[in-house]
Amino acid sequence: MDQFKRQPRLPKFAVPKRYDIRIKPDLTACKFAGTVSIHVDIVADTKFLVLNAADLTISSVSFTPSSSSSTVLNPTKIDLVEEDEILVLEFAETLPRALGALTIGFEGTLNDKMKGFYRSTYEHNGEKKNMAVTQFEPADARRCFPCWDEPACKATFKITLDVPSDLVALSNMPIVEEKVEGPLKTVSYQESPIMSTYLVAIVVGLFDYVEDHTSDGIKVRVYGQVGKADQGKFALHVAVKTLVLYKEYFGVPYSLPKLDMIAIPDFAAGAMENYGLVTYRETALLYDEKHSAAANKQRVATVVAHELAHQWFGNLVTMEWWTHLWLNEGFATWVSYLATDSLFPGWKIWTQFLDESTEGLRLDGLAESHPIEVEINHAGEIDEIFDAISYRKGASVIRMLQSYLGAEPFQPKTLGARQPPSGLQFAQRLLKSLAAYIKKHACSNAKTEDLWAALEEGTGEPVNMLMNSWTKQMGYPVVSVTLNDQKLVLEQTQFLSSGAQGNGQWIVPITLCCSSYDLHKNFLLQKESELFDVKELLGCSVAENKSAWIKLNVDQAGFYRVKYDDDLAARLRNAIEKKQLSAIDRYGILDDSFALCMAGKQSLTSLITLMSAYREEEEYTVLSNLIAISLKVARIATDATPQLLDNLKLFFVSLFQNMAEKLGWEPKQGESHLDSMLRGEILSALAVFGHELTIEEAIKRFYAFLDDRNTPLLPPDIRKAAYVAVMRRVTSSNRSGYEALLRLYRETDLSQEKTRILGSLPCCKDTTIISEVLNFLLTPEVRSQDVVFGLAVGSEGRETAWLWLKDNWEHISKTWGSGFLITRFVSAIVSPFASLEKANEVSEFFATRSKPAIARTLKQSLERVRINANWVQSIKNEKQLADAVTELAYRKY
Repeated sequence: MDQFKRQPRLPKFAVPKRYDIRIKPDLTACKFAGTVSIHVDIVADTKFLVLNAADLTISSVSFTPSSSSSTVLNPTKIDLVEEDEILVLEFAETLPRALGALTIGFEGTLNDKMKGFYRSTYEHNGEKKNMAVTQFEPADARRCFPCWDEPACKATFKITLDVPSDLVALSNMPIVEEKVEGPLKTVSYQESPIMSTYLVAIVVGLFDYVEDHTSDGIKVRVYGQVGKADQGKFALHVAVKTLVLYKEYFGVPYSLPKLDMIAIPDFAAGAMENYGLVTYRETALLYDEKHSAAANKQRVATVVAHELAHQWFGNLVTMEWWTHLWLNEGFATWVSYLATDSLFPGWKIWTQFLDESTEGLRLDGLAESHPIEVEINHAGEIDEIFDAISYRKGASVIRMLQSYLGAEPFQPKTLGARQPPSGLQFAQRLLKSLAAYIKKHACSNAKTEDLWAALEEGTGEPVNMLMNSWTKQMGYPVVSVTLNDQKLVLEQTQFLSSGAQGNGQWIVPITLCCSSYDLHKNFLLQKESELFDVKELLGCSVAENKSAWIKLNVDQAGFYRVKYDDDLAARLRNAIEKKQLSAIDRYGILDDSFALCMAGKQSLTSLITLMSAYREEEEYTVLSNLIAISLKVARIATDATPQLLDNLKLFFVSLFQNMAEKLGWEPKQGESHLDSMLRGEILSALAVFGHELTIEEAIKRFYAFLDDRNTPLLPPDIRKAAYVAVMRRVTSSNRSGYEALLRLYRETDLSQEKTRILGSLPCCKDTTIISEVLNFLLTPEVRSQDVVFGLAVGSEGRETAWLWLKDNWEHISKTWGSGFLITRFVSAIVSPFASLEKANEVSEFFATRSKPAIARTLKQSLERVRINANWVQSIKNEKQLADAVTELAYRKY
């Protein structure tokens, strides 16, 4: 018995082939009962059967060998090992090596933890009701029925449900039979193809739907709560088009007869790719023409494209173990950008992909990061790797490989307006190899090495050698560039946000150009450093020409940072002002400079001087990052140089005013999707930086909206900005704006509007109100999935939030502790601090309260606090900063 405890994987002496599952959920008592008959192949001598089960009561167990259907073997011992979530069945004799049927009766609770088989609440005709929903990834099918709950244990599934006859009951496959008997009906579904347990899905509740078909006859439906189905039309359009695109990309058609997508009111993640029945948060699937913002529309498109990519990457071909999770998530993220770019070319989605890369770079700059391929030794560790490494670094290294494999010479247009090569143009060779990989491993499992082998075969390139340094070790390099007398020196070292010395080494795909995108070079940097003659390398001379420049990592295709010497950095700043660089490269130079500043490798003075070159910037993605960096600089300045804060804010306002005036407050006829998104972000930033005219105008429009919900004065794209402005003015003696926002929150049934309001409430400067906001988050009025939106307090509220977290930790741990959302509480509240004393205080508090689910996040958050503390010290030591800030704040243009 003991040999099965504390093991990362189940023993391999039995292999499940088919599950016959029958479940009867009771939505009133919030319980369920069922039986599962598992066709098992016994492949080694054993007296034991060991499978997964958790939070279930086992009512009966029997095993019938197929060689003798009259022989029924009952286990002599049944052990449910709670801490390992396993069910150990011991039999009197060795089981025959052959197929057999393991039949288990079980009961469980429809929990409120948004995992396993759980309940979600909704209102219908003013009455509160429950629906039953499954969320099994990564390891929670075991909470619904006993099973071999590992991705490699693929089987077919035949599901039957006994449910109230007035409800809709959905599963992965189409219904084959429905028998109504009074208040109950029995619904039987087609047997599924071979798949992993984490992809099984059941949803039971009251729903409406909209429907369409793909050109090859696949029925696609989007389900929502009664009265919300029309909000599914945009997602339906995206899904139908995307299925056709993916069939073309992967050379394999979608493998099921139907695809259902359904919006669930209580849902912990963004969405879940269950085979044939994809579940979503309402905010990621529903789009309301009147009340959703452009950013909401984009979110729906990219999430739908991501989940449908999983129908191939993940569902048809599944990672062998969670170590290879990135094969699912990295690829689905990358492919979703290909699809979205194809459907909505005006969104410039590959430029926006930089946000994915940046998130990956930020997390992977920590010493407490992890490799893309990460060892998993216990089911409790899996949740924490659904992070920016698996998704964003995963997608970014694929984009880097795509760029390297498909590096056709760039086709430059005019310098300032150069467009990056289209995602698809670069991706053709990669997609062809992926199609071969999918065909070879369909209905099976794969490891990272299998993918590299397919790509090597398809491209003839040494993919395995190139990529191992990026997936098997954590971190990434910073490439330092220095120019002396036409000699260019490139040197790679590991980049760490702490400024510490790392020891990794990578095979780095280098792209660089000189003063023009026509003069460029691609090669691999395989040593720690290399020396080049610029004239020989690029055919250009830099030293004699004062306006010449060199840009490394063209189009930011590589997952690394670049540090230029002072002269090269000044030349690039000049090129930015003259609009000689693409938007992607302008973004990259800014982001690298910010990261280097935080790591103490560059002064804040040089960063804000670079930022001043972006005053004429008009590109959404670049400005969005400029806003994010400005907010972070303002926050660190609060701790480092509070006396400079007012002037810093004046400077930031002057950076954004130009574009704010161009965009105005109201949408213009035929304006771009990106301008619609930018307007709200810029106005929010101006409100946070205390720009009086913006705040006054926003408040005026907010009160017009309170009087008339249909006023054109507050379109959805600027609502968040108005709500932020309102909260900036709220104090404990002037509460009317806060109370008005709470009224709005209570009256809307649109999830996107609720999260907009929740995200605005913590922008208040008054700590009494912040305390009230945080307590409001813990009331039944806020769905537990949404609480994390209200945690982003400003510098004024950090201490209040930390005290609140400590006071409520027991409740928070009990409510959210079994899922990944608890990590958001820790990172949101701990990471913004900037003193070593606070890091010690936090460590002390969690010394007796940590658990495996938050261990990695806690270490990362404490590392961020220490990085901030070091950053504060290096800023305090800057001699020229005060003069530079004053000059930039009052500079006349």
